[in-house]
Amino acid sequence: MQNTQSRLTALDALRGIAALGVVLFHYLPYYNELYGHNFDSPSFLEFGRYGVHLFFMLSGFVIFMTLERTQTAGWFGLARAFRLLPALWAGIALTFLSVHWLGPDDRAVKPVSALLNMTLLHEYLEHPHVDGAYWSLVIEATFYVWIALLFYGLKSWQRLRPVLWCWTAVSYIGVFWWKAIPEPMDFLVKDLLFVRYAPLFMSGMLLFRWHKYGKPPATDVALLVLTIGHCLIAYNAPYSLFLLACYGVFILAASGRLNMLSRPGLLWLGSISYTLYLVHQNIGYGLITLFYQWGVPGPAGVALALAAAIALAAALHYGVEKPALRAFRLWRNYRTRTPAVSSGESA
Repeated sequence: MQNTQSRLTALDALRGIAALGVVLFHYLPYYNELYGHNFDSPSFLEFGRYGVHLFFMLSGFVIFMTLERTQTAGWFGLARAFRLLPALWAGIALTFLSVHWLGPDDRAVKPVSALLNMTLLHEYLEHPHVDGAYWSLVIEATFYVWIALLFYGLKSWQRLRPVLWCWTAVSYIGVFWWKAIPEPMDFLVKDLLFVRYAPLFMSGMLLFRWHKYGKPPATDVALLVLTIGHCLIAYNAPYSLFLLACYGVFILAASGRLNMLSRPGLLWLGSISYTLYLVHQNIGYGLITLFYQWGVPGPAGVALALAAAIALAAALHYGVEKPALRAFRLWRNYRTRTPAVSSGESA
């Protein structure tokens, strides 16, 4: 893989495709499972639930890029906070109000839980998610903490590599003996080390190094094979095979062989993918149910909910997410007197 920045636009397009897949999964097969549609949806949309796993791969790739561009753990933490939290807080407020106004009633949470969601510590404190999609944000935030501690603490890839080998081994052991993990170890293995998902992030990191530095050494190739192969035991077929296909698409995109994906519509969808993820699920459920009550045909109601979610995501992206990042970059430049990193995701 060659280090050509323009080739990474295909990864931005993949982010948009993954977000759309997750939304369609939630609005069609998953809504039907929870509340019932009056029409049948294509069975292949079940694979949309694994768009989140593609996000995890992309996160590993992009976060390692960000780490190598950021001098200290403090600046990395601040960059992640400004990247995630303002839009998250706005999304929590909108979703909380929408669910209490439109429903579904079984998705409503108490105000204290909504406040704890703003810290992304709520799941560890046994409070429910304001939106069901937020489970992955807890994993993302935990990954950021671990990788920052390891990257800035160990200070070299040579020292980090053995830790990733150990984490991969624990991930294999954890999913092999998932139900037999001793209770004192359960929280550490399943939650703090998130062994069902950690290899997705690690494979993204390894693919970034391949992209930037060229052909990796044999030890990194072996670790990449193991992290990719983990999906074959962590998930049942055919979803495990689908994830292997996602890896293939990811590698092709990172190597510049899928530049045809870099279309304005997909790139724009990729740019709003985070805010779309934040606001689509429970707000969409409330809207779909409302449209049913109004007598709107099911497919039309889903299409209207999708349009509303995209419009709301765009409003949050341009009205909250981008201004927060812009303010952070200006403040960082003032404090460090250095040029801002020119990457939409990196800051």
